[in-house]
Amino acid sequence: MRSRLTGLAALLALMVACAPPPAVVTTPVTPQHPDFIFPATPAGTPQTTVDRLARGWRLLQANELAAADREFAAVLSASRDFAPARAAAGYTALAQKRVSDAVAHFDAASPAGRPYAPALVGRGLVLLDLSREEEALASFEAALAADASIPVLAERVATLRVRVVQDRIGRAERAATAGRWDEARAAYRAAIEASPDAAFLYRDLALVERKAGREETALELARAALVYDTDDARAHILIGDVLAERREFDEALAAYRRAAAVEPSPALEATIARVRERAREAALPGQYRAIPERPQATRGDLAALLGVRLTSPLARAPQQQVVVTDVRGHWAESWIQTVARTGAMEVYPNYTFQPDAPLRRLGLADAVSRALAVLRPAAAVAAWDASALSVSDVPPDHLAYPAVRRAVASGVLRLDGGAFNLLRPVTGAEVVDVVTRLAALAGARR
Repeated sequence: MRSRLTGLAALLALMVACAPPPAVVTTPVTPQHPDFIFPATPAGTPQTTVDRLARGWRLLQANELAAADREFAAVLSASRDFAPARAAAGYTALAQKRVSDAVAHFDAASPAGRPYAPALVGRGLVLLDLSREEEALASFEAALAADASIPVLAERVATLRVRVVQDRIGRAERAATAGRWDEARAAYRAAIEASPDAAFLYRDLALVERKAGREETALELARAALVYDTDDARAHILIGDVLAERREFDEALAAYRRAAAVEPSPALEATIARVRERAREAALPGQYRAIPERPQATRGDLAALLGVRLTSPLARAPQQQVVVTDVRGHWAESWIQTVARTGAMEVYPNYTFQPDAPLRRLGLADAVSRALAVLRPAAAVAAWDASALSVSDVPPDHLAYPAVRRAVASGVLRLDGGAFNLLRPVTGAEVVDVVTRLAALAGARR
């Protein structure tokens, strides 16, 4: 009797072991892990395996994690490289906060060269939990490339990309503010990689490259910004700034004008005027451009500065016929003729101008006095002439006193400790400053 019972028990055990797995329960389950992507099985998968994975997934979504683990482990015991079961096991480990196990499963499910989208999504979720957003984005993007049909994955990628780009931009801006150019450059490059059609990223990187002294790269990046946004005024201005520094004035002015067409401003108009003037002066003779560096200015230097800086006011002044015999072929000949015809500078009684004669304070005062008479209303000149001015080395009965008084009272020339120093030589930089003040008083644009 005992042997018959033993045999019956053995038979019953064998029948249980050989029985098919329970049917998949179809009772609706509210997903507890809606972000998890079901690892669908490929065509040709045995139905028992399909059912077991489906049952395990329902258990996982019901948060019955130990039971789900057993189902997926049973499938893996038959095929350790079966990607859907590996991915499902990874999701179960993720739900149990077993990060290392989850990553190991996801990596095994999607090895290099064989991307498996559900596993890549799972790996991205693990990385998100670890606050490794950039790596998570890369994993999600790989999943999207492998299977673009995964629900809401494209939206997740877009949202995360914005967060990653913002983080990279923040790092870049902080590094740039601190002058850490290599770090700022790397952060901007990473942001561009994540958002390659964002014009402002190219422009801001261009600003970093310019501050780091890499102007050619800055120019290329600013132009790249305009490929994505032709109305980026700051990119146009940056291009103008770089080109102006390279003395490519025509192209610089074109860039500034394009910026002004998009975002006009008084500051930009002032920049355009300043660069236009630089362009005009760049076309002037080398002797003119060298004036500020000369230790000793000449009468010809002063005439050239007056002729260039006061072109419009002098053109409106009355003209007279004069004969000047010693300026033919001189580099400043045309400007000497201008100041001579308007009376802004003296032609000597012997019809010479003496353009290469050293300029002293006495001659400068005389020229400023004459120019003021030509450029300013008679009432203003009369007020300066009537002012009480004490000059320690030029008494009122001195022949130069009227010119000194007018020049100083107008603010164009200045005393030095109460003295004027009539015979002191004038440097090129000094005469540039004097003509600048005279032009401002005459209302001439520089």
